[in-house]
Parts: sequence; C-alpha cells; structure tokens
Amino acid sequence: MFMGEYNHTLDTKGRLIIPSKFRETLGEKFVVTKGLDGCLFVYDNAGWTAFEEKLQAMPISRKDTRMFVRHFLAGAAEVEVDKQGRALIPSKLREFAELTKDVVLVGAAGHIEIWSQERWDALEEEAEESMEDIAERMDDLGL
Repeated sequence: MFMGEYNHTLDTKGRLIIPSKFRETLGEKFVVTKGLDGCLFVYDNAGWTAFEEKLQAMPISRKDTRMFVRHFLAGAAEVEVDKQGRALIPSKLREFAELTKDVVLVGAAGHIEIWSQERWDALEEEAEESMEDIAERMDDLGL
C-alpha cells in the first residue's frame, strides 16, 4: 500500500526523483498515466494489470465507458527508474498535470498520485473546507 506525501522537483529534462519508500513497491519499471482531478496516477505492474482488467471488463457499447478507458490508456507510459532513483515523466503527461518544477507525490493506497505543487495546495485548501461533509458521506459507505 502506498502512503505518505513527498515534495520533489522536476529537473530540466523532466525527471523526477521517486521516493525510496515508493520505489520499494514500484520496482524498476512501472506505469504512469493521466489521473483524475488533474494529477497523474502511478501503478506498479501488478496494480496496472488489475486496473487494465477492470477497464477491459467495461461495456464498450457505452460512450462514457469508451471515453473513460481512452483517458487512462491513451497516455499511459511505462517508465524506468535510473541509478539515481529518477524517472523520466513523458512530456505529454507533464503537460496534462501542469508539472513544471515543484511536484508532490502522494500515496493513495493502490497507486501513487503526482501533483503540481499549485494544484495540490489548492486541493488541500478545498479539502480542509469540506472534510466534515465528506466524512459524513464516507460514513454511508461504511468507513
């Protein structure tokens, strides 16, 4: 399970240091794709395979399903960690998530999220304002 929050910077070539705690589970190669809310999702190989299987099981006759599948698969890329613990984030994905310099990596249970510092700060502010309401709705889901 991925957890924790780590602040790093992208270098001029678009490489990002992957925290050692995350690398232990991710391994040498993993998948980065467009996420939700303007961030990127990172999956280890087992997590990506499970996610792909769920996507493949969805009915392609539905337009919203096709759009959902395309969102995640079209930009997905397998990336490798170099000897310094860095991964090159493809430019298309950096543009999608508006990653320029300051980046936040967040453990989100079965995957990791990569956020621009600006988007993460805005999300945190929004969450603080509404966490009480969100907590009440989570109670309905059994949490």
